[in-house]
Amino acid sequence: MPEQKKGLARMLKSLGERLPMDKFDFKHLVMEKEVPVHKMSWAYYLGGLTLFFFLVQVVTGIFLLFYYEPTVSDAHASVEFITRYVKNGFFIRNLHAWASSCMILCLMAHAITTFAMKAFARPREIIWSSGALLLLLGFTFGFTGYLLPWHQIAVNATKVMLQSIDRSGQYLPGVLAGVPHYLTQLIQGGPMIGQATLSRFYALHVVILPLLVAGILGLHLLAVQLHGMSQGTDKPTGKSEKFFPFFILKDLIVWGVAFFIIFIIASCLPFESFSPFPLFQPFNALGATPEGIKPEWYFYFTYYPLELLPFWLVMIGLTATGVVLFLTPRIFKNTSRPMLAVIAWLITAYLVIITLFGSFIYALVKGGHP
Repeated sequence: MPEQKKGLARMLKSLGERLPMDKFDFKHLVMEKEVPVHKMSWAYYLGGLTLFFFLVQVVTGIFLLFYYEPTVSDAHASVEFITRYVKNGFFIRNLHAWASSCMILCLMAHAITTFAMKAFARPREIIWSSGALLLLLGFTFGFTGYLLPWHQIAVNATKVMLQSIDRSGQYLPGVLAGVPHYLTQLIQGGPMIGQATLSRFYALHVVILPLLVAGILGLHLLAVQLHGMSQGTDKPTGKSEKFFPFFILKDLIVWGVAFFIIFIIASCLPFESFSPFPLFQPFNALGATPEGIKPEWYFYFTYYPLELLPFWLVMIGLTATGVVLFLTPRIFKNTSRPMLAVIAWLITAYLVIITLFGSFIYALVKGGHP
């Protein structure tokens, strides 16, 4: 019994260290809070930018819900109606789509810079773990939202992604081999993509994921506020600025600039401008799968390796990446910030190269287009 009490006391002490609720007051959270100033200080604004683009998606998504019909017979027509006939519908849908990409871009940049600054070090593990969950939920938002317009490319691209999940089962041992197939059937709602799939993606995208994000984001922001900004460097400059009002005002200015830029882009440039496919072609179950279909750009880091490398090798790589992502505070606890910065630069280089030049690399290695 004494050992159990000691164990409980250690657990509560550890939790109190990571969530110091004694600092949960206006004095600590606002008046006395300071933000370090150094060469990486710009990275402190990435989390706020990610939040801003998420809020833009929430607001525009609510407007889209007034007209969107989540049925295979009407989904595509409702999106076309929003875009062509609803007043400002083109702008709202465009803003929603561009904000989605901007949010995921900022989310990835935020994760990489947080890693480089070693902002996951004890006692900030909860901040990192909740952030890692938000990163995965961000990708899930993109995956589920992509299917909702129910056009030819979206449905076929979703089929390919679900087939990849199902295929991974053959590389798992024992009873685990059946898990990917069960998961695929659970997501699809049946043996093939149809109304059940659309209904489940719709429910995930507009109800379940927002609720999950709200809860995890609340924990993430609470932990950040309690601990303050990470020092971010091995050689502190000794300089800092007040969180309120100076940093908050700068953060709001960044939000204003970001909104101005995305407002102009959404007003002038359709999100589909860079796609070679007619995205307003409705899905035809009897039609042929278009050649060269691809997921959204933020999945290229997985898509092109799947096209170029053995499937089992990519699955091992993705599994290892996921494990490292969530165990980062333990794995890299003794790693210096300069070494973490090198790793962060390598990750950035890979993501930039595979995203911008993946198609060229594929053509160079195999010829043609994926």
